[in-house]
Amino acid sequence: MYARFLTSAAILAISGGMALADYSLTVLHTNDFHARFEPISKYDSGCSEEDNTAGECFGGSARLMTAIEDAKGRTNNYILVDGGDQFQGTLFYTYYKGMLAAEMMNKMGYDAMTVGNHEFDDGPEVLRGFMDAVDFPVLMSNADVSGEPLLSDKLAKSTIIERGGEKLGLIGLTPQDTPDLASPGKNIIFTNPVDAVQGEVDKLTAEGVNKIIVLSHSGLNVDKRVAAETTGVDVIVGGHDNSLLSNTIEGAKGPYPVMVGDTAIVQAYAYGKFLGELNVTFDDEGKVIEAVGEPVIMDAAVAEDETTKARIAEAAAPLEEIRNKVVAETVEPIDGDRANCRAQECTMGNLVADAMLDRVKDQGIQIAIANGGGLRASIDAGEVTMGEVLTVLPFQNTLSTFQVSGQTVIDALENGVSQIEDGGGRFPQVAGLTFTFDASQPVGSRVSDVMVDGAPIDPAATYGVVSNNFVRNGGDGYSMFTTAENAYDFGPDLADVTAEFLAANAPYQPYLDGRITKK
Repeated sequence: MYARFLTSAAILAISGGMALADYSLTVLHTNDFHARFEPISKYDSGCSEEDNTAGECFGGSARLMTAIEDAKGRTNNYILVDGGDQFQGTLFYTYYKGMLAAEMMNKMGYDAMTVGNHEFDDGPEVLRGFMDAVDFPVLMSNADVSGEPLLSDKLAKSTIIERGGEKLGLIGLTPQDTPDLASPGKNIIFTNPVDAVQGEVDKLTAEGVNKIIVLSHSGLNVDKRVAAETTGVDVIVGGHDNSLLSNTIEGAKGPYPVMVGDTAIVQAYAYGKFLGELNVTFDDEGKVIEAVGEPVIMDAAVAEDETTKARIAEAAAPLEEIRNKVVAETVEPIDGDRANCRAQECTMGNLVADAMLDRVKDQGIQIAIANGGGLRASIDAGEVTMGEVLTVLPFQNTLSTFQVSGQTVIDALENGVSQIEDGGGRFPQVAGLTFTFDASQPVGSRVSDVMVDGAPIDPAATYGVVSNNFVRNGGDGYSMFTTAENAYDFGPDLADVTAEFLAANAPYQPYLDGRITKK
């Protein structure tokens, strides 16, 4: 009996030891950085060094470097990952493409990232150059890249890394509608995210991996669906819709993390304004038994790493002449916040649509339609520099003019409001027409009361429309424009058009006039 007692005690001791052996991991993460290597203002646009010194700026690579190092010091087991869209957003990307992002991410020690839709803005060539330059895997599970020679030998669906003596499976996920959002070319076939993730989970599980993290540039709603409709996913590090998840910040889109079953979903807004920090504990079977954390805001309390700051200043030197040119003045801030411009009339949408229509109205053009997702920042009051305009409109899109029927215009507006629940970038900012929409109605029957120049639109009549070349060629779901008559896609750059309109109307007074109404 005594021997049996000892055996039982030993078993209890071992069991206690196993409980103590639960595996803990800190997941540090960013998403939707969009080339914000320098600090940003509260409007997510440029912030002067004077304001930065005064403590009024956020983010920037120098603060992010400090925060990452501090966070690493709080744990003995971590990974650093990114949820996509490092590309596009400022002159840094226009000038350096992906090379400065690669340099900074290598310096910060990233372990992996997923491909965001904006990584395809300049086609597979620029993405491949970025991938060749980084020291970590770039992942994308939900696409067949076998027909794209630039990526087929380089872009993996998933990878396995080892941390703290355990294997971690990392899976990449990209928007299924990337062909509508960017320029991946015709050789890549994008597929269903749920099926793609489950396929990689099954593969990783067969290789003995029981801790699986999805890096998803798909938006919070898709992430929730992936969590609900797959098995074996422990953590989803999100991106794409710039969701701020927090337990303490007023207005956050949800808690940090959002739990769907045993899956922890996190996201950290955008533009380097936060560093996500999730502490996850797994049991021996790889099940999440605790997931706690909070995004860390990159405000003035985070010191800038001087070496990184100096490197960014060096990289900024060639850009100074372009972006410091004052082009106009605005009486009040011009609101380009994505939460507004992808859901309702916003002052930045009115400005850009008005500028487009003003440029071509003498060509018989009556209507302007700008995709809300093409508006990337706000502009604060006072002097407006070309750099600020380019931060709002960074894509080097050109004006496109064309003719379509009134019914096609209605179809375009229906497309524009079809993804409002997800903050879809296709939301139409307009000039020359007014319309009403009811988001509670089924997709395809949400738009009513469309008026052009004060008269009801005639579905059978022909109208002249101006948009940008991205939208005219089917971007953001505007496939109805691809067969338009008399299309000309090679007009002036949209940023130049907007800057010139601001200058002609300076000091500019931002305004709303009820051109878009919600039921």
